[in-house]
Amino acid sequence: MPERVRICSAEQLPAEGHAKEFFAGEVPVCVSHIGGKLGAIHNICPHRGGPLAEGMIENGKIACPWHAWEFDPATGECSTVPGSRVDAYSIQVQGDDVFLEI
Repeated sequence: MPERVRICSAEQLPAEGHAKEFFAGEVPVCVSHIGGKLGAIHNICPHRGGPLAEGMIENGKIACPWHAWEFDPATGECSTVPGSRVDAYSIQVQGDDVFLEI
């Protein structure tokens, strides 16, 4: 059963076109703000463990800073290597609090 976890305040969210790392308990999460939408995916690239939140955002995807694998910030699907993915989480802003379902 998913657990609802507060990860930050709304003012700490990344600006449009950026991503930022947060923790949901011990789970590292990459929260992105792309096209007016928030996305939350596991922050560790399955290829070599790169920190996705430190990557570039291009064409609505987050590119790992180490080897440029690209991930959809809403689904976690990798467009560079079909079949690869990271976990995606439901993100909700309620008042000044931001929650994930892990």
